[in-house]
Amino acid sequence: MLSQISSSTDKSVFLPFKKKILLVEDEVLFAKAVVKRLQKAGFECEHAESLHDARLLVKQFEPDMALLDMRLPDGNGLDLLSDFVAKNINTIVMTAFGDVTDAVNAIKMGAIDYLKKPIDLEELLLIIQKNEKTTDLQTSLDYSRQRDTIVNESVQLIGESAAMQSVRQQITRIAQLSSLSDAVQPTVLITGETGTGKDVVARYLHASCANHDKPFVHVDCASLPAELIESELFGHEKGAFTNAVASRPGLIESAEDGTLFLDEIGELPLGLQAKLLNVLERRMVRRLGSTKERPVQARIIAATNRDLYQMSSEGRFRSDLYYRLNVITMQMPPLRDRGQDVLLLANYFRQMTEKRYALPHHEFSVAALMAIQGYHWPGNVREMRHQISRAVLMCTQAMISEHDLGLPQLAVVNANTSSMQGEAQVTLDGAEKAMLLNALEQSRNNVSKAARLLGITRMTMRYRMDKHGISV
Repeated sequence: MLSQISSSTDKSVFLPFKKKILLVEDEVLFAKAVVKRLQKAGFECEHAESLHDARLLVKQFEPDMALLDMRLPDGNGLDLLSDFVAKNINTIVMTAFGDVTDAVNAIKMGAIDYLKKPIDLEELLLIIQKNEKTTDLQTSLDYSRQRDTIVNESVQLIGESAAMQSVRQQITRIAQLSSLSDAVQPTVLITGETGTGKDVVARYLHASCANHDKPFVHVDCASLPAELIESELFGHEKGAFTNAVASRPGLIESAEDGTLFLDEIGELPLGLQAKLLNVLERRMVRRLGSTKERPVQARIIAATNRDLYQMSSEGRFRSDLYYRLNVITMQMPPLRDRGQDVLLLANYFRQMTEKRYALPHHEFSVAALMAIQGYHWPGNVREMRHQISRAVLMCTQAMISEHDLGLPQLAVVNANTSSMQGEAQVTLDGAEKAMLLNALEQSRNNVSKAARLLGITRMTMRYRMDKHGISV
């Protein structure tokens, strides 16, 4: 007999959509109590009293989770469990007191948990909610794993400053090393302030090397949930822990013979640093619950905005891991030290925003360019990208003013005054002339390059040079 039950949501609980739970239980009074409590907690429930009815309901109801009794009128719940596991339905089994064998067999077959009768409804609800949270985290990590395995083909390294030229030279040298030998490539450590583009450099490095067509796996050590980080990194075998219903490779294995990027490596818990060191030293990884080791072939790049040397001296980061990571180090310069790169980046982000949202062409006013160059950009390239994108999206005129940028007013004032040394009076014409001269100096009197720095056409550049009597 199928029992069709309408669901009602507890007003104190908000769910974007209701998770579906199938209860397979032949004790009607107990089943009604369970359904009522789960509905109150915001779940959608269906109840089946037999294996036959449950099989029909699975097709119609498509549950996310099942509560399965072991003793049913037409057979043992284990006969149904394999179907649930095959359909990725998380299943909690319910056994009578003393039926330990059935519970053990159910866990071996893929059940996520078991409960002994009589069952406390609040305990049952806590187990369901805990599993729901774990499943959501796993889904999010699966999405990140799939998304980050492929490098964005359009990744670019913008900048012509001496600091960025040095970064490019190091990338070229590392790429050459990878082509000279089939040996395991040395670890690369990228350091620098938050927002300086360490992840972009890692992707650019991957794209420049011989393994550019291989996976690029980005692991954000700071965002991985503490309860899943070890399993996510090293993988696990079926039954290694609760909810491990199938064997699963870790992110280290997923990189295969491509690149593994360990972002914010300074946030990795001390307990896992020893395991990571072992992977780096021996180039082997062992999944949780396994006795078998698997080779690690991926290039490993790490990044941090922390001072790992200082952390190691304070006991907050393993010194042996620090020395093992610190084979080739690349220091990313802060944006404030990159000279005319700030204008190149500003115009790049302007053009990208216009292209992405199909917006008409904009130009920065002279005062806006002065503000961009004079601002210290504490959030570095990441802050600039957001500020420029917002200015382009919100500006209704063809010219983006310094006020459209939304930078602190003090920074705008300081930019207009400090960049006009030698001018008798702070005027718009004086600021424009100073910007033109500065761009020409940076480009070594190359008019076309100076125009690109300022984000204007060569014709406009010539017109403004004539206006101010500037010749090269």
